[in-house]
Amino acid sequence: MTLNRRTALGLAAAAMTPVSQTRAPADPVETIRLWPGAAPGGERAAVTPRVVERSSDPAFHDRFAQYTTEPLLTVLRPARANGASLLLIPGGGYKWAVVDKEGLDCARVFAAAGVTCFVLRYRLPGDGWAAGADAPLQDAQRALRLVRARAAADGLDPGRVAVLGASAGGHLAGMLTARRDATYATVDAADGASFRPDLSILLYPVATMADPFVHAGSRRELLGQAPTEEAIVRYSLERMDWRGAPPTFLLHAMDDVAVPVENSLQLLTALRAAGVAAEAHLFQEGGHGFGIRLIEGRPAAAWPPLAQAWAGRQGWSV
Repeated sequence: MTLNRRTALGLAAAAMTPVSQTRAPADPVETIRLWPGAAPGGERAAVTPRVVERSSDPAFHDRFAQYTTEPLLTVLRPARANGASLLLIPGGGYKWAVVDKEGLDCARVFAAAGVTCFVLRYRLPGDGWAAGADAPLQDAQRALRLVRARAAADGLDPGRVAVLGASAGGHLAGMLTARRDATYATVDAADGASFRPDLSILLYPVATMADPFVHAGSRRELLGQAPTEEAIVRYSLERMDWRGAPPTFLLHAMDDVAVPVENSLQLLTALRAAGVAAEAHLFQEGGHGFGIRLIEGRPAAAWPPLAQAWAGRQGWSV
């Protein structure tokens, strides 16, 4: 897709579609299970999955998934695919993973531009999985590998697989982007594909695990009540080795009281020090967790066209 003023305005309008409808759009029917059998390390994970609807307005859904035991990808295929793929990782403070606000709602905007979208429902670190804090990353790495391994058969480009993560999902997407270590044993041929994305978009990410700018709830769910200094360093994005990482886009509102903007500012400093091609957009207002639906009429509503234009400047036109 070539992005110009007309297509940018079209994307901005598409971003508002969930608000203007009188009934929420139907859910996609195509899903992909991440693991051929049970997810790894679940011998002590005795939880019952649930999906909770928080919206009482028929015009939109606002759901979250909790206690996930069978992680999956929900697929949104555009009418005319342009070859690019996007793995979307919603937030939820590592206590749950939202389904709509930072998942399906965002995916519909990018699918309207021709991008094939895969929304990840991932396992949570406090549910007893053997991998603990790395359980969500196992799912993210497996998901990216599956998208890339299937790309050619789906008529997509395995070299144009991006990730978009929001809030705690931005932390997970950041780990997926920065870390080089595989977090699970190979299970099939798909694991021969790289799990690192070609492009990374992080929306108001939970980046640091350190005081004073940490999102305390995310740290507690990920690392426990009293994490060691070693764990704090290991899971802080700004302390990771970003050398060789793909281009990264950051977006944050400066009035975000849940995840302070310093999370993105510190990460941007680390990206620049590592020589990563990076762009950051800071909006005066917007709060936290706005996704698509909650920014109608605000300057932050421009973020999908901004992300699209930036991707095009990286030679990764979507």
